[in-house]
Amino acid sequence: MNKTIPKIVAAMLAVSLAHPAAADEITDELDAARSAYDSGELRKAIQSLQVAVASIQEKINADLLKLLPKPLAGWQADEPQAQSTGIAAMIAGTNLSRRYYRDDGEEVDVSIMADSPLMPMMTLMLSNPMFMQSSPSTKIYTYAGQRGIIEHEPDSDKWAISLLVAGKILVKVDGSGLKDKAPVQGYLEAIDLGAVENAFGS
Repeated sequence: MNKTIPKIVAAMLAVSLAHPAAADEITDELDAARSAYDSGELRKAIQSLQVAVASIQEKINADLLKLLPKPLAGWQADEPQAQSTGIAAMIAGTNLSRRYYRDDGEEVDVSIMADSPLMPMMTLMLSNPMFMQSSPSTKIYTYAGQRGIIEHEPDSDKWAISLLVAGKILVKVDGSGLKDKAPVQGYLEAIDLGAVENAFGS
C-alpha cells in the first residue's frame, strides 16, 4: 500500500474533527472512518471517507443545480442534471444541464461547464477574431459584459449562444424549432451570471 495513504487519511480526519457538525450521514461516515483508522483498518477507513466525499459532492451538486433557471412562462422543463464525478468529469469538469420545451415543439437546452481541462482551448476560440470570422453563421455576442458568440444558419430554426463567464466558465444556450432567437436570449437572461461566477470561485 502507498505509504502516503495513512498520512492523507489522518489529515482528512483531523480536518473533520476540527470542524464538528450536527450528526448526519456524512458525519457518521467520518466517524466510521476515524474508528476504522484508529483500529488500523485503513482500507475500511478509505471506503468510509469515499462515501463521505460522494455525499458531500451530492450536496454541492444540489446547490449548483439551482443555477439553472426555472421554466419561463408557457414552458416546461426536465429535471436538471449534474455531472461532476467519474471519467466524464475529468474531461468536461463540472457540467450542469437542463432541457426546456413547449407543446409546439420549441426546445432550449441550457448548460454550464466549469473546471474543465478543455476550458483554455475554449477560451482561446471564443476570444480569437479569426475563429469568430470562420463561419458566416457565427457572430460575436456580448451580454452583461461577458463575451461570447451567437450561431444561426440562415433559414434555420436553431439558435445557440455561448458565453464565457469570468474567463473560465462556459454558459451555453441552444434552441431548436424556434421562430427567432427570443427564447434563447430569454433563458440566457434568466441565468444569474453573478451567482454562476461566485459558485465556482473567484
